[in-house]
Amino acid sequence: MTEPPERERPASTPGMHEASRREKLREIAALGVDPWGGRFDDRQWIGDIRARAAEVTYRLESGGELPLPELQAEGFDLRAWKSQHGAGTIVGPAVRAAGRIVLQRPTGKLIFLNIRDWTGDIQLFVGQKQVGEADFALAKQFDLGDIVGVDGQLGYTNTGELTIFAEKLHFLCKAVEPPPEKHHGLTDPELRQRMRYLDLIYTPGVLLRFLDRTKIVHAIRRTLAADGFVEVEGPTLHAIAGGAAARPFITHHNTLDIHLYLRIALELHLKRLLVGGMERVYELGRVYRNEGISPRHNPEFTMLEVYQAFGNYETMMELTERMILAALDAIGGGYRRPWGDAVIDFAPPFARATYDELVQQHAGVAADDHAALARLARELGFPPEGKHLDVIKSFVFEEHVEPRLTGPVFVLDYPASICPLTKRCRDNPQRAQRFELFIQGMEIANAYTELNDPDLQEELFRTQLEGLPEDESMARMDHDFVRALRHGMPPAGGLGVGIDRLVMLLTGAQSIREVILFPLLRPVD
Repeated sequence: MTEPPERERPASTPGMHEASRREKLREIAALGVDPWGGRFDDRQWIGDIRARAAEVTYRLESGGELPLPELQAEGFDLRAWKSQHGAGTIVGPAVRAAGRIVLQRPTGKLIFLNIRDWTGDIQLFVGQKQVGEADFALAKQFDLGDIVGVDGQLGYTNTGELTIFAEKLHFLCKAVEPPPEKHHGLTDPELRQRMRYLDLIYTPGVLLRFLDRTKIVHAIRRTLAADGFVEVEGPTLHAIAGGAAARPFITHHNTLDIHLYLRIALELHLKRLLVGGMERVYELGRVYRNEGISPRHNPEFTMLEVYQAFGNYETMMELTERMILAALDAIGGGYRRPWGDAVIDFAPPFARATYDELVQQHAGVAADDHAALARLARELGFPPEGKHLDVIKSFVFEEHVEPRLTGPVFVLDYPASICPLTKRCRDNPQRAQRFELFIQGMEIANAYTELNDPDLQEELFRTQLEGLPEDESMARMDHDFVRALRHGMPPAGGLGVGIDRLVMLLTGAQSIREVILFPLLRPVD
């Protein structure tokens, strides 16, 4: 792999500044302080400390106290305000904080620091007189990136900046390597993903995006729990790679001397649970597909699958919309979300259109016009000779229609021949009771009215497997699943949601790697 240019590397090249920091490490130890810190109880998050700004008051020497709400205004002159109201002292609550040093300004017997935790930044005022000789000597050994604790009083500087005026310092961890260079930082996307720990600290917005991801997932779980769904954990090692048409990762179990597959879907085990009487069930977990890497694909990704007895695909449509709206409410910012140069309007209800309607609208041909679809497919680089109409139409839909679905739009009633796990529409057996939710040309959710006829299911499995080469690892019938259906699975709706893509769209990320903490990367060597 080509080395990034010098300015693209973090300033943590071994040996670059390490000697100076290691010398300070020894000085800290010589002061009788553990440079690696220890337990630090009762600290308050910086965001909570900043929320206490209204508790800071101005205590007049003549008696009484005045609030300081004006300090939030831009350009506020505290010196002028003091002169106007008379001599006094700024008084605030005692606070205790801990964080990483991200800014450092020594000025003789005063040191100004900015520290950061996962809720925000705040300035520290460290005065030699206020903290004493020992702590001030310790503060002189501080470097950018070090983690420190402070006990002090919340107040304001003369420039009106909310500040913790330190009374006691605590050293919690030495950063032996320096942070990225101030002006360029981590700008190479691959370097940011390899050094996600630095990316989270120093790239604006990254930590907040991943915290929003957790809020989105929690909101989805809360929505499901409120509807009576229970969360389960299925196996990640499968004897048969089923539930989707995808190439699996293969491993080997030595004791049983059998091949096993990292799961490519959650579906078939969850539907076994429907047979067993778990009427509302879901799993939110990792699945693995041995396929390409792109801004919209990672071989390891997070999938939500939900199954509801006595529901159908319309039930799942309603649930999908409610989960997404709950996720938006959880991260705040309203239903209109920027995404690149576009704005996505999630205001309910989401649009609905049939598969055939969208082919007509965006491809300009009737969905049953074999000749016209064949011509369009050929223009798009797909040879249509000898292909079933639904296969040709599916190609046209994927290549020509999907990129135009800015959405959110529920696409309904897919061709039945490409949906082997789905019930047919009663009024048209050539159509399946299936929807996919598209947003900005990406499939976000896929749902069925689940097929529970065991004989038809077995027949469709066989038809599907006939088209696969013998060496395909997924070309095996799951006989146990068919046997489970013979014991009776209630009519049900089933739903799959790609969590990573959903998070991309809700947080404005343009690549799936920006919402996966540790995406798969090519080895450096």
